[in-house]
Amino acid sequence: RERLALEVLDEVFGLGPLEPLLQDPSINDILVNGHKLVYVERAGILEETNIRFKDDAHLMHIIEKVVSAVGRRVDESSPMVDARLEDGSRINAIIPPLAVDGPHLSIRRFGHIPIAEQDLLANQTITPPILELLKGAVRARLNIVISGGTGAGKTTLLNVLSGFISERERIVTIEDSAELQLKQRHVVRLECRPANIEGSGAVKQRQLLINSLRMRPDRIVVGEVRGEEALDMLQAMNTGHDGSLTTIHANSPRDAVARMETMAMMANLNLPEKAVRRQIASAITIVIQVSRFNDGTRRVTHLTEITGMEEDVVSMQDIFVFERQGISPDGRVLGTFTATGIRPKFADKLKASGITVPASFFEHSLSI
Repeated sequence: RERLALEVLDEVFGLGPLEPLLQDPSINDILVNGHKLVYVERAGILEETNIRFKDDAHLMHIIEKVVSAVGRRVDESSPMVDARLEDGSRINAIIPPLAVDGPHLSIRRFGHIPIAEQDLLANQTITPPILELLKGAVRARLNIVISGGTGAGKTTLLNVLSGFISERERIVTIEDSAELQLKQRHVVRLECRPANIEGSGAVKQRQLLINSLRMRPDRIVVGEVRGEEALDMLQAMNTGHDGSLTTIHANSPRDAVARMETMAMMANLNLPEKAVRRQIASAITIVIQVSRFNDGTRRVTHLTEITGMEEDVVSMQDIFVFERQGISPDGRVLGTFTATGIRPKFADKLKASGITVPASFFEHSLSI
């Protein structure tokens, strides 16, 4: 009887059968493939659950409940939708006729307690010298891009780095769907808006970014650059809005720069490639690459500095790298965080901001 009462409460006030999964803090992703199949991701590994919906109509009811709560809708005329839960979890739903086997729902969880720098160190996602260097880079107002694949931990790292921004600064965040959890008090959060039923009224990141420049920001944090707003962001970074942070989908620091270039050229301006590259080289100082390995662990694999232009090419140098060396008998990925021995050019900027970086940082190595 108690279980029945709980199920009724979940159905009325919560997300029905998914409610127990949403209460479980160890789950990162909930993936619903039609009404009969629900997967979850724990610690980077996918596993099937025994949770079922009554039928597709039951699942549709839950999806509609979620999206209507944030003022969005899902139906035949707009069969794909992005939304978010009250706790900041990100939701994507896609329904027939686009999804062949019934409605699909993907939930990316964000914990009630945001991951902090201590967690990154405990999980060996990052090493103390790399973290100290990044802390200094944020405080010295260097522009930083975090690059990585889906689920690699870009937003998590962005959240941690944003925690090093001073309380005295005005921060404007721009996101497709709001998921950053900044700890400062003086934060302005802006979020895109999809088009309405008539197909009008959409507000894109580019418009928000242009608007944010009129809001006297000390820092602009863009959740993820994915289109023509890249050009406006580079121009903002080059015109005094230094200390900006953003993420980008790419497989290596070099790819991140190439993608940034492609996206800046999507702005339909007949800009020569060299001009865009010059903007990138002068705007961005650090590219951090994060990767998720087969065992579910996430690591910072590169900390790369953009040093300028050499002829037509953006020149870059790795300061720290994670070199993968094999797999242990219990399936863990083994490797070494190594400093390349190069002292970054931005060390002088850190020094000018009163941040001292010991030379020993650039000789450090840690095997895991």
